[in-house]
Amino acid sequence: MKAVAAICICLLLAIAPVTARADHDIGIAMNGAPKYKAGFDHLDYVNADAPKGGDLRLSKSGTFNNLNNHIITGNNAEGLEYVNDKLMQRVWDEPFTMYGLVAESIDVAPDRSWITFHLRPEAKFHDGVPMTAEDVKYSYEMYRQYGHPVRRRVYGLISKVEILGPRDIKFTFGPGYDHECVMILAMMPVLPKHYWETVDFSKTTLKPPLGSGPYKITSVEPGRKVVYSRVKDYWAKDLPVNKGQYNFDTITYSYFRDDDIAFQAFRAGDYNLRREFDITKWQTRYDFSNNSGGKVIKEEVAHQRPEWLKGLVFNTRRAIFSDRRVRQALSLLFNDQWLNNTLYFGKMKRINSAFPNSELAASGKPEGEELRILEQYKKDLPPEVFGDAFQAAEGDRRDNKRKAMELLKQAGWKYVDEKLVDTTGQAVSFEILLGDPGDEKVALEFARALRTIGIDARVRTVDNAQFIGRLDDYDYDMVSTKWINSLSPGNEQTNYWGIKSGQTKGARNYAGIENPAIDAIADSIGRSDTRETLVARVHALDRGLMTGYYMIPLFYLGKDLIAYNADIHRPPTIPIYGIVLESLWHEPVNKTP
Repeated sequence: MKAVAAICICLLLAIAPVTARADHDIGIAMNGAPKYKAGFDHLDYVNADAPKGGDLRLSKSGTFNNLNNHIITGNNAEGLEYVNDKLMQRVWDEPFTMYGLVAESIDVAPDRSWITFHLRPEAKFHDGVPMTAEDVKYSYEMYRQYGHPVRRRVYGLISKVEILGPRDIKFTFGPGYDHECVMILAMMPVLPKHYWETVDFSKTTLKPPLGSGPYKITSVEPGRKVVYSRVKDYWAKDLPVNKGQYNFDTITYSYFRDDDIAFQAFRAGDYNLRREFDITKWQTRYDFSNNSGGKVIKEEVAHQRPEWLKGLVFNTRRAIFSDRRVRQALSLLFNDQWLNNTLYFGKMKRINSAFPNSELAASGKPEGEELRILEQYKKDLPPEVFGDAFQAAEGDRRDNKRKAMELLKQAGWKYVDEKLVDTTGQAVSFEILLGDPGDEKVALEFARALRTIGIDARVRTVDNAQFIGRLDDYDYDMVSTKWINSLSPGNEQTNYWGIKSGQTKGARNYAGIENPAIDAIADSIGRSDTRETLVARVHALDRGLMTGYYMIPLFYLGKDLIAYNADIHRPPTIPIYGIVLESLWHEPVNKTP
């Protein structure tokens, strides 16, 4: 299992850094004060005395063709985040707080208009070359030109970069920056300038790049397997943010054509830890106490982070789905109760929020700051945002079908010769694109329901590479996909829902939303100067998204389903984001005296 990972003027109190010395700070929180104070020994959710050694073997469905995860092209191998150290490291028992890693300390302007990083003198790359401010500046320049859209947007707001000394660098933001910009900048990996100046940074590669982190790539079978080996003289292994983590000698990701094949490999002992996303498999196919790799432990671990927002997403760029009434009508035909009982043993919960399983999900009627925000954008939002929080359609299926047909009639659709035709007189037909065969049962049942009202919906499952390509190009009618949110949403929300993102290939506005209210609210989240303001803005965004019917929300569990070999151990403390992969360790259950 992988640590969930999430991307994301100001009051002095909101910065609340952790003070290392009188003039420098070791940590920074998005809102409020960081939990850990200067001089802390280790994170609360790790075993500081965890032994080193052993192998962690994991699986991944699909394939990969790239080891350069700093650019947006290519299908990246899993685990690359362990190769490069960042300026600061995020922790998982706080919504969004970071502590110094490559940067020993920081200085931050009261309004967060600038930040200065002071690098550790011991920080070095795997070839022994020290990290310098020049490497940081070079990393910034490369990410600004070639990085992910969220990074490019934030880095593009920087008006000045000043190297103040060999290990000191200051970034100043210009107009348009927000409260989260310094946080995103602090998460920047530090790249070795002397290496990348000899390699084309913009190209994919299967040659392991030079890194600086706790692991390095030691074996690659293109598309099939990648092996990371622990760097035993890792320069940062004893830092408080790292102590008790990165314990396995090797981490191996093996790739399989699909998850069914991967599951059989787990049963055969080909890998030793599996995170299960299919409740049906969990309930019916984990009926074994041993596999060839040893005893298997099953755990259902509750967490407090937002669950994945999974849904059948309407591409509103298509004329067929441009009318909200059409999207609402088709949503009424989704038979969630039957699917939950038949496929999931009634154990799943219906997603009713873009931030399910968290305090960020809107509830009740809007009031206070949340209401004020919605009233500000009233003309661009449906009136339902001012009522009770969104609930997916339930009740009598025949009644829902009747309501759906009435909405379609209002939208100008007609039932002719046992087929629905749209306002142009064309029979309604569209494709549901899938990248995972495990999604087929849900999609096929939805397609069956659509046929009962004369809609021809075709389900098509493609391989991983083709799916990612079509997703990046927004080349689909409806797609089964997901978004990942943290407990501290920020700039990524504009990438998910913003107007510009919907016009940028490779971004994540999969629904093609072009709503000025949603765009403005999403943009405001990263500018929140208190936790209370952030939550109010997220609640307002949540209402706008769900009442816009941009997707048919699916299901969530609220727990992590994890199975692993008994020689793998975890700390007893589970942070709010759930089990953290880096904190696990290997220790034989039957030690030889």
